Amino acid sequence: MQGKVRADAMAAVYAGIDVCKERLDVYIHPLGERLTVANDAGGWRRLRRRLGELAPALVVMEATSKYHRGVHRRLDSAAIPVAVVNPLRARLFAEARGRLGKTDAIDARMLALMAEQLAPRPTAPLSPEAEAVQELARARVAAVAERVAIGQRRDVAACAFLRRELAARRASLERHIARLEAEIDRIIAADADMARRRDVLLSIPGIGPVTAVTLIAGLGELGSLSDKQVASIAGLAPHPRDSGDRQGQRRTGGGRSWLRSSLYMAALAAIRTNRDLKAFHQRLRDNGKPPKVAITAVMRKLLILANSLIAQNRTWSPTAP
Repeated sequence: MQGKVRADAMAAVYAGIDVCKERLDVYIHPLGERLTVANDAGGWRRLRRRLGELAPALVVMEATSKYHRGVHRRLDSAAIPVAVVNPLRARLFAEARGRLGKTDAIDARMLALMAEQLAPRPTAPLSPEAEAVQELARARVAAVAERVAIGQRRDVAACAFLRRELAARRASLERHIARLEAEIDRIIAADADMARRRDVLLSIPGIGPVTAVTLIAGLGELGSLSDKQVASIAGLAPHPRDSGDRQGQRRTGGGRSWLRSSLYMAALAAIRTNRDLKAFHQRLRDNGKPPKVAITAVMRKLLILANSLIAQNRTWSPTAP
């Protein structure tokens, strides 16, 4: 058929999957084959059967809340390599190729081409337990933010009735947060790998229970990546901004933003309790680095230390940091 290539004539086949709540739009490159299946168990079986026949070198899909998780897990169980990429990265790739339009079919094709040309690292799916911890941890972050907002509203409310209502809502949120934390602790304690990761993280001065859970839930790759990779994922890797003879200021950005707020609080604690990081921070300040640059560097050091210790499966000690 015109526009198609025989699968057995190709050295490698790549697939892109555009994910939405109800369906999966699939493009198989270089065959030019398009496939649409339901985003449910039946659709996953059909897709796994077709991709199993082709043995693709790589499948790429975007991270889309929780809607990609089922098909990701099903394909991974069939030993089909899947890379889950940041939607922004996928959009920038499409624009770099001159594709300014955006439809599900276009996105699926761009993801397949991205698989061939950029070869992003395959992503292991989260276990159901890790997914639960991630969902609960994010719910806790939202509940804490709501608690702060209600407290601020109560502080400025002039009406006594409203103040009582807001106080009751705040108390209810306190109980809700406590239940979330108890459930997170229960799930982690019952999972040997997550429990060990938490023990390693909590051994590092500056990292408390909240940051430990945030790293477990939001950075499952911790311990399996290089220092540069893990810093980049968290948006803590400095990027050059040079042009000609001009050397611009290095800046961090991108990555998983919800990790950074927790690491920021951990870094503030670390420069008080971690001797090495306290000295590192002071050297940067003495050398004229702005406060924000210095604290970001401590955040990066803290994350790299956590990555190294988890990779080595050992806890922190003052004599062997």
